[in-house]
Amino acid sequence: MLPPIVLASQSAARRQLLEAAGIPYRVQPSYFDEGQIQLTDPVQLVQKLALAKAEVVAAQQREAVLVLGADSVLYFQGEILGKPVDAAEAERRWRQMRGQVGELYTGHALVDTAQGRRLAHYAVTRVFFAKPSDEEIRAYVATGEPLACAGCFAIDGRGSLFVERIEGCHGNVIGLSLPLLRRMFHELGYSLTEAWQL
Repeated sequence: MLPPIVLASQSAARRQLLEAAGIPYRVQPSYFDEGQIQLTDPVQLVQKLALAKAEVVAAQQREAVLVLGADSVLYFQGEILGKPVDAAEAERRWRQMRGQVGELYTGHALVDTAQGRRLAHYAVTRVFFAKPSDEEIRAYVATGEPLACAGCFAIDGRGSLFVERIEGCHGNVIGLSLPLLRRMFHELGYSLTEAWQL
């Protein structure tokens, strides 16, 4: 029997991915201070952050639930890029990224309070950026979209104009790899398709 799923994230993109897959959930953001974890390896970083967010929310539950935590970063030219601090940084990043390739890492964590089990995995997708002009970059940054996104772009929004192609899971770039999530639920003994009968 599939326990209630709690999404430890405020991300509208992650909510939309779960809804499109027919997965019921409720939202309870963790408000975990991401600055507590400083790592230079993107795999370790996203997994630790995702798990930390999920564990904070799991500790607040009074019923058996599955808490889903997630965190994304762009790894570009040996540097981990989260959300830009301001518009000027977003413009600088885009001038560096255009015509280049980055790797979008998303950590996925599940905390099963019924079984006392926790999992943390990751997915990575290579992103091939287009070559927008300075004017196009300024226009994109002015929309505000890049300021809310890891790596300074949203592939499911206006940023899709500036991504030539990807290698790997498309949903992962948006915020969750649903195939990875399905495998993680199986690892804990659950089937996500059970949600379609609820």
